[in-house]
Amino acid sequence: MEQFFQQLFNGLAVGGIYALVALGYTMVYGVLKLINFAHGDLFTIGSYLGLTMLVSWNLSGLLPPFLGMLVVFVMVSLFVALIGWALERAAYRPLRNASRLSAVVSALGASIFFENAIMLVYGARVYVYPDFLRPDFVLNIFGVAIPAMRIIVITVTVALMFGLWGFIQRTKMGAAIRAVALDQGAARLMGINVDRVISLVFLIGPALGGAAGLLIGVYYGQIDFTMGWNYGLKAFTAAILGGIGNIPGAMLGGFLLGVTEAFAAAYIAVAWKDAVAFLALILILIIRPTGILGERTADKL
Repeated sequence: MEQFFQQLFNGLAVGGIYALVALGYTMVYGVLKLINFAHGDLFTIGSYLGLTMLVSWNLSGLLPPFLGMLVVFVMVSLFVALIGWALERAAYRPLRNASRLSAVVSALGASIFFENAIMLVYGARVYVYPDFLRPDFVLNIFGVAIPAMRIIVITVTVALMFGLWGFIQRTKMGAAIRAVALDQGAARLMGINVDRVISLVFLIGPALGGAAGLLIGVYYGQIDFTMGWNYGLKAFTAAILGGIGNIPGAMLGGFLLGVTEAFAAAYIAVAWKDAVAFLALILILIIRPTGILGERTADKL
């Protein structure tokens, strides 16, 4: 049972990070019916920017540890949000009235551009986050010793997810996002600035992706310039698993994917964890093609 709970918390921590990245995919798809393939690379940019601020700018040394991490967390989210906003203006807005294939090709091109830009700026080697950023104490939960870092990651990711859900459901701008997802033409007739709403979506999604990049760097301690493809694919899978365009579905899909991988690695073999996760995806989509919670792209976003 101890190993079971250890793997459960490990899966929830990684799954929460998958879910944060998946929210970026699902929000863009819900509003534009577009898969933003560059989103995984924005996640990578967040991890590299976090390392730069913590080490090169020495923010973790200039401020108390908790405050320093909080400042870096906010700054990374803001910087990556601005990059996402610029990406939408440069790569997607000019193609808004073109075919979907043109936008997909543009997204793939943006992904290749970001990945190579990171490699040229930082180099191709693996970078390591400072060890002191990861608390070394453990928490005793129901008799099971759980590393504090897992609890921190789970808490932060869940807080961000519920914060987004509250914003979408409880604010006027959230209602505008849901209206644009339902019908852009009708939203314009109601006086909603559709371009502004789409720009906001490309601010929120990348901000969450950048935050996830920082969390994965602190959690695992190592980053490289190709990690965006792997985590982006996992997050995209999580979004499909829960129901693409469905915000609660992205959350559920991320946690399920993370837990499935953790249990597969523990009880089968580490080499089989990805195969088991994608096999679970295939089975679920055979039974329910729209995902576990179904595809929601309108007033139910």
